[in-house]
Amino acid sequence: MTTTTLHATGPLPPAEVWERYRLLDRWPDWAPQITGVDCPQRELTAGARGRVRGLGVPLPFTIEAVDPVARSWSWTVGAGPLRMRLHHWVTDGPDGGTTTGLRTTGPVPLVLGYAPLAQWALHRLVR
Repeated sequence: MTTTTLHATGPLPPAEVWERYRLLDRWPDWAPQITGVDCPQRELTAGARGRVRGLGVPLPFTIEAVDPVARSWSWTVGAGPLRMRLHHWVTDGPDGGTTTGLRTTGPVPLVLGYAPLAQWALHRLVR
């Protein structure tokens, strides 16, 4: 197991970045590795379960926690031993705009293999 932490800062205001996270239908707009989300809930909802489509295979997920005041949320993606826990947050940027962060924990090959795609997505999220 390993953990990585990634950050990206961009000009969009924090409220807009949070909306891009909050509304599941918007994920493919900024996350090129995601082609769609199959989930009865269309907004971030703690306890929601579904499948995220992309990278060739739909993966099951569970949204573990959502804190709209802190603009943070956590979810687990994958099945069995091939599972990652991802914690996302949105804060004010140092010179305006937004800084977003992602802490990913899971098996070393998954976490390190996912990091470049995640970094690309984070940069798109805040722009």
